[in-house]
Amino acid sequence: MRTITIISLGIGLALFALDGLAQDASHGAAEYKLCASCHGFKGEGNQLVNAPALAGQEDWYLERQIRNFRSGVRGATDGDTHGNAMAQMAIGLDTDEKIADVVAYINTLPPASPATTIDGDNNKGKTQYAPCIACHGPDGKGNPALNAPSLVSIDDWYQLRQLQSFKDGSRGAHPEDTYGQQMRPMAGVLADDAAMRDVVSYISTLR
Repeated sequence: MRTITIISLGIGLALFALDGLAQDASHGAAEYKLCASCHGFKGEGNQLVNAPALAGQEDWYLERQIRNFRSGVRGATDGDTHGNAMAQMAIGLDTDEKIADVVAYINTLPPASPATTIDGDNNKGKTQYAPCIACHGPDGKGNPALNAPSLVSIDDWYQLRQLQSFKDGSRGAHPEDTYGQQMRPMAGVLADDAAMRDVVSYISTLR
């Protein structure tokens, strides 16, 4: 009898937890409607409006980036047109609970399958990618312990733009952007846009 009671209690707590998660995602669905105008109703992204795919990206990474946009750690640099626009959108998610809810909803969407749009020299790109392995892994799937996101689920055109932004200082310059500051010297190793295209093209082969 005692065993049955414990099992029943366990099932009840599990259902309560699942209900809480569903409720968060439901709240997030309402918050996400504004995001869908650029990122798509399925989180698939839209290159025409410079909005990357969100579906399939890690929740911890999405939450951190939204918080950074909201606080001005990211997207406040002059000349960062796309970052500036996102920073204005993030203001609407004015509590951490709202951010967690919208990310919970994004997690219910099927992972996006980014198309390959960057043409580069994959052999050169593989060599250029060698320093990235320490954080992002040989398979490009990232490492949460090192705060390194997966790269294989991110649009290649968006990766290229971010490398350019890290290199020119329009991203990662804020003193509170710890991880962005770590990326800046890594992007600086890539001599020019051609080298960036090569490494991004190689990352696409890891999908």
